[in-house]
Amino acid sequence: MNEVVRLALEEDIGTGDVTSRVCMPESRMARGRFLARERLVIAGLDLLGEIYQLRGGVEELSVLKHDGDSCAEGEVIATVRGRARTLLECERVALNFLQRLSGVATLARQYADAVAGTGCKVLDTRKTTPGLRMLEKRAAAAGGVTNHRIGLFDAILIKNNHIAAAGGVRQAMDAARSSGLPIEIEVRTREELREALDSGAGHLLLDNLTPAEAADWVREIGGLAKVELSGGVTLDTVRAYAEAGADFVSAGAITHSARAMDISFRLELA
Repeated sequence: MNEVVRLALEEDIGTGDVTSRVCMPESRMARGRFLARERLVIAGLDLLGEIYQLRGGVEELSVLKHDGDSCAEGEVIATVRGRARTLLECERVALNFLQRLSGVATLARQYADAVAGTGCKVLDTRKTTPGLRMLEKRAAAAGGVTNHRIGLFDAILIKNNHIAAAGGVRQAMDAARSSGLPIEIEVRTREELREALDSGAGHLLLDNLTPAEAADWVREIGGLAKVELSGGVTLDTVRAYAEAGADFVSAGAITHSARAMDISFRLELA
């Protein structure tokens, strides 16, 4: 992750933190505390060490939580001691990562808790911030959901446009088997469903159904394949989809709509 962190620091600091340069001598030492300003699930803590290391290091960094831990309002997440200039020039980048990734982890935990006891797993998606996918996927997992595909390279997911380009469900399934990768296929009609099952599909994606419609489709599938439901899944509806009998429910909102959590950095002279 060093490259992502390096780019973030370069973007913010540029040729130097001019405010810190004029306000304090280079030798001045300080301590800082990262504080949760609301209840949250923390993520991204391992980036703190990388951030400070890339700016010359600090004398002491104490991380008091682990990714996936719950934090109460007012709880100290981590402390750091070093040159005041270093702490200040790294402050915004550190907070941006912690706030964003903790937002993903917090929302992921809410989704995971919402389906507890159903036997259904919540999946994340590829709807991530460009360049931050691995970080956001790790944050989602820390929150308790299951990582789905990392990218286009690690599993086969045949969707409607692939079916159209291949000439049909059976043609797409037959061609995909040569990859040796896990295969999932989206079906939009009962005809496509029957064709997919007849072609040996073991993992089906059903998109944009209501919970009641999904339950009807799941009954027809009758355990012949694993079922993933997606499309319009929210915190208010995810349990209903899980109770429809799905093995998996995927929610892009976990990464594309998570809000930044309120985390602050308090500095004092050492």
